[in-house]
Amino acid sequence: MVVFPTQNGRFFEYEDFGMIDVCKGFIESGQIMIIAVDGIDPQTWTHPNLSVPSRVKRHEAYERHVIHEVLPFVKTHYTSPYKTYISTGCSMGGYHSANFFFRHPQIFDSLIALSGVYRLKLFLGDYMDEALYFHSPLNYLKDLRDPVILKQLRQNDIIISVGQGDWEEDMLEDTAALKQILKDKRIPAWIDLWGKDVAHDWPWWRKQMPYFLKHLKL
Repeated sequence: MVVFPTQNGRFFEYEDFGMIDVCKGFIESGQIMIIAVDGIDPQTWTHPNLSVPSRVKRHEAYERHVIHEVLPFVKTHYTSPYKTYISTGCSMGGYHSANFFFRHPQIFDSLIALSGVYRLKLFLGDYMDEALYFHSPLNYLKDLRDPVILKQLRQNDIIISVGQGDWEEDMLEDTAALKQILKDKRIPAWIDLWGKDVAHDWPWWRKQMPYFLKHLKL
């Protein structure tokens, strides 16, 4: 299970905020191995001054690093029966997990995205160019026509969740838009809206993560 950090977060936050503890049973039973990757948001999407094309270029270097260096390193250095990857993250990590999953469905066969945004409007406003388009799931999925990619996505497991409480407004809006796109593309997905008391915060993500892992075909 590849974990992407929250906005401007680091690889150690998943453990610091108790997410490893709530996944402990799945780890100790051998169902999953967790790989917490580092984030570089301050060098990309949240950089205050860098031009958007430069941010995209830096993010794409990060993506190549994860796909072509981190994941092969894990397979080479750890004896493991796992042949596929779950992509997951909370908040901005939800964006990253979804973007990696939808761009690489042949590598990631499952997605658990919690309280994510699925475009970059919060950071970049209404700006759009060709390069950024391919890192905005709400844009490129809407126009997706490739039958091979569509077939793969329809075979994969997709879980997308968001609360309806404090600080979840933008995430709710993006989740609703993503739900409609996936429905239009006939891509099965479990879109799970939690209650109006469910805020954009770690205590709720600690409840959600083991709940959804129990429902995955591990």
